[in-house]
Amino acid sequence: MKIAAFDIGGTSLKMACVTPDGQIIKQQSASVGDSDGKQILQQMHDWLKKNPDCGGIAVSAPGHVNPHSGLISMGGAIRHFDNFNLKQWLEQMSGLPVSIENDANCVLLAEKWLGSAQHLQDFLCLTIGTGIGGGIYANGSLIRGGRFRAGEFGYMFSERPGAEVPNNSTMNKVCTLKVLRERYAEFTQRSWEEVSGEEIFEGYDAQNPLCLRLVNAFYDDICTGLYNLINIFDPTHIFIGGGITSRCSFINELLSHMAWLGQRDTIIQCATHKNDAGLLGATYHFICQKNPIQ
Repeated sequence: MKIAAFDIGGTSLKMACVTPDGQIIKQQSASVGDSDGKQILQQMHDWLKKNPDCGGIAVSAPGHVNPHSGLISMGGAIRHFDNFNLKQWLEQMSGLPVSIENDANCVLLAEKWLGSAQHLQDFLCLTIGTGIGGGIYANGSLIRGGRFRAGEFGYMFSERPGAEVPNNSTMNKVCTLKVLRERYAEFTQRSWEEVSGEEIFEGYDAQNPLCLRLVNAFYDDICTGLYNLINIFDPTHIFIGGGITSRCSFINELLSHMAWLGQRDTIIQCATHKNDAGLLGATYHFICQKNPIQ
């Protein structure tokens, strides 16, 4: 049986047909304008119509996701999904069994299923995208929290807020690629949509003073969050996902900044499956829902 897997992001929707052993046999990505939830639903509908031989649906979604009922109480970057039961909508539309899980938890589950965490009992995942997400695996179990909000690492303070609006000092507001693009755009008097992360890092590699300052601050803010997480959870490993990990030198650059804070003995590395992690983790969650692991 093939499973239709969806990985919902703030700027793109990834769609795939995946086998129960984790083989992606067909894949497509579609852009999402203005984090438009209605557009996402239409694209999911169209993908399912094009792939009628799939026997189930697996979804990785941002925000606060109840994996049992399917209710998304807060949709993260997709505010159209606030208080929306995506699982129920998909079941009624398709007639297929559906599973849904938080996107960062899906990255974690992919690492546990087919990545470097198969034999680990205490590890974290941190995803860097439109916002900062996180997944917690402690004492051999995925930790979701009492209201399915655990792992919202992006709401940690990266600096003391002082008299400013507190939310402006969180990781979500200081160390995402979107924020990096916005800061560079402000200095160069352009719109942030005109600026790519590649352009900024090319400037960083060329020792452009502005790019050096912005990227170094970006790394320092991520490391502040990692330092806190290491001391709170004592993970043996932290896996980092998101588009930034496609940069070959990312981990080495991050670790050079982390050394100043004292990395201790936690291993920090990129998520194994990079941009496919959400699709694979969602598939694994679907399989576990159908055949619970004891």
